Amino acid sequence: MEAAGARTRAAARRRGRRLRAPATLKEQRDPQPGGRLLQRRIEEDQEEAVFREVVSFTPDPLPVRYYDKDTTKPISFYLSSLEELLAWTPNMEDGFNVALGPPECRQPPLSSRRPRTLMCHDMMGGYLDDKFIQGSATQNPYSFYHWQYIDIFVYFSHHTVTIPPVGWTNAAHRHGVCVLGTFITEWKEGERLCEAFLAGDERSYQAVARQLVLIAQFFRFDGWLINIENSLSLAAVGNVPHFLRYLTTQLHQQVPRGLVLWYDSVVSSGQLTWQDELNEHNRVFFDSCDGFFTNYNWREEHLERMLGQAGERLADVYVGVDVFARGNVVGGRFHTDKSLELIRKHGFSVALFAPGWVYECLEKGDFFQNQDKFWSLLERYLPTHSICSLPFVTSFCLGMGTRRVCYGQEEAVGPWYHLSAQEIQPLFGEHRLEGDGRGWVKMHCCLEDAWNGGSSLLIRGLIPREVGNVSVRLFSLQVPVPPKVFLSMVYKLEGASAVGVALELTTGDAGSCHVGGISVLSAETSSRRSPRPLRVPPTKLAKWVGRCGQQLSGGWVQRCYEVNLRGCLLQALFVNFSRPPGSQEEENFVCRLGEIQVVDANSLLTPLPQVQAVTVSQVRWQPAASEGESGPAGLRLSCTLHWAYLLPHVRCFRIHCCRGSGGDSPCRGPSEPEKPTLLGLAFVNRYRIVDLAVAPAEPGRDGRVEFLVEPIPKEGFLVPRAEWGRAAMLYSTPRT
Repeated sequence: MEAAGARTRAAARRRGRRLRAPATLKEQRDPQPGGRLLQRRIEEDQEEAVFREVVSFTPDPLPVRYYDKDTTKPISFYLSSLEELLAWTPNMEDGFNVALGPPECRQPPLSSRRPRTLMCHDMMGGYLDDKFIQGSATQNPYSFYHWQYIDIFVYFSHHTVTIPPVGWTNAAHRHGVCVLGTFITEWKEGERLCEAFLAGDERSYQAVARQLVLIAQFFRFDGWLINIENSLSLAAVGNVPHFLRYLTTQLHQQVPRGLVLWYDSVVSSGQLTWQDELNEHNRVFFDSCDGFFTNYNWREEHLERMLGQAGERLADVYVGVDVFARGNVVGGRFHTDKSLELIRKHGFSVALFAPGWVYECLEKGDFFQNQDKFWSLLERYLPTHSICSLPFVTSFCLGMGTRRVCYGQEEAVGPWYHLSAQEIQPLFGEHRLEGDGRGWVKMHCCLEDAWNGGSSLLIRGLIPREVGNVSVRLFSLQVPVPPKVFLSMVYKLEGASAVGVALELTTGDAGSCHVGGISVLSAETSSRRSPRPLRVPPTKLAKWVGRCGQQLSGGWVQRCYEVNLRGCLLQALFVNFSRPPGSQEEENFVCRLGEIQVVDANSLLTPLPQVQAVTVSQVRWQPAASEGESGPAGLRLSCTLHWAYLLPHVRCFRIHCCRGSGGDSPCRGPSEPEKPTLLGLAFVNRYRIVDLAVAPAEPGRDGRVEFLVEPIPKEGFLVPRAEWGRAAMLYSTPRT
């Protein structure tokens, strides 16, 4: 990381002085496994690594744990036995499954005593389409987007060690939600497993605990749900509290805000007897970790008894609610609110088990309506949390779509599903004006149109005659505001509506909060704004305001504002819809929001880092389908890209390619350069290219494919191509 940072700073200094290095050619060995000769040349102050490859169809199998056996795409994985758990050590392939970062800052913090909401995701055995780390072409996948109501997300399956697919971890962390994996033992095999690591001395259970901590730390999720659903010997059950305490202590030391929860199953005698409550038979496990997840067949008298058992730790008791309503439960399905009403009445946290019921059991075509209905019925029992860091940027993308759009330009048509690409989601629902109730605003996610990604936020509403405007809260925030903030909104009104659309802010600390002024930014005025002389031109600032005040493609409009504040706390973001001048009638409107940005102005004045040291490894060739007598069969290329970049600076990477022949770069000319083809998105410093169609190399002439790595900064804008990383592969046919 230090070396990469040094290279980034050196590159920034070169760009600031407008120096152009002379073209050179050097050779060195590829540092990646299976190293091949590479050539590196400097062109236009941008390094490009050139790899030479002779096409060979010799099989080079990939480890089946990390790659799908049918597609060879990288996948998230689980561990099926104690032996696999104890043998696991991090390797290169594990890097695909590492989350982008820890949970975003939120208020109130998870450590507050406010009752929490846990969502336990259990769907058809787990590791479905969500296992594909780089996404898939899935139609109508399950999508969860009511994150503002959730504090903890548990990924559940019946494998011994359930490591959450990284897409879920990235989506949850982006919303300030912590993510837990599951350690489960069941049946006779579970008894044997527990006897092996719990019935002996402390070295056995400590080794298991250390491995669980190492896995959470390496993959950057936040802890474990421990679920022992088999009987235990007296020796084994006697060590369970010691195991839990050791695991919890070690996790807290290695994973900030880490959690260990215990599921209500085994009691202190070792018998498997679900209690449906915290009581004297299982209290010892609660006392040894961070929380207790009850079984589902409770009644109000169970809750009343638990008040004495929990003491001051009411929020650490997660009362289980099976949304499928199996067994003798208070309420589930669309009556889940009956359970939550009682749980909140007594001050406990809630654990919603399998809310994917709305997807599994109801019509797929009505999924979004059913999902919104389910969560709207629970809304009054689900306190929200606030985001408390800048930049705050979202395009409302769900991480799925029927096409892929980049800043108003359609890039690809067809279904796609990529959980890591989900952006921050708003507070969905319906809001009515007080009084006669004729004014209203409804918000829905919408796959029909998008500004960036695969979806937008659809807002419908009515402005009644007696009021001039209506507004709706999009996000709850707790952000200490820097002195100067830039705000941006991309939107589109449907039809011929002339309703005014504007962002609204609410601020706290009213006694000391001072608003120095709000001014509109546009592409024309921004170029004349320079807060202070800079040695490095403010590329970020120029890019950020480049579209401000412009009518954009597809009918989208972007409005940008500069706000000067002092001593303020940003508490909420609203969007306001106002009656057109002179109108006296009811105004119906339909508006799509494509993007919201709140950015510290100073963050736009720092130089852009540059993607460094792009390498190519794990190359695999396959013949494509024959083209018959009209021409030679093509080739399919699979390979892995690696690069260096400081991940805290990035929102994601967009991976592109250009295909050509010979020594000239198809992405740079000398004639009209080829427009790069988008291959996909990456959220770590690596990407696996799978079955890329390339033309066969002609006799005596190299084929060429060039790969480009485009960083998307957290502030959310397209960076100049000079900042992209690139590597080229020259390939030839074997000599005969």
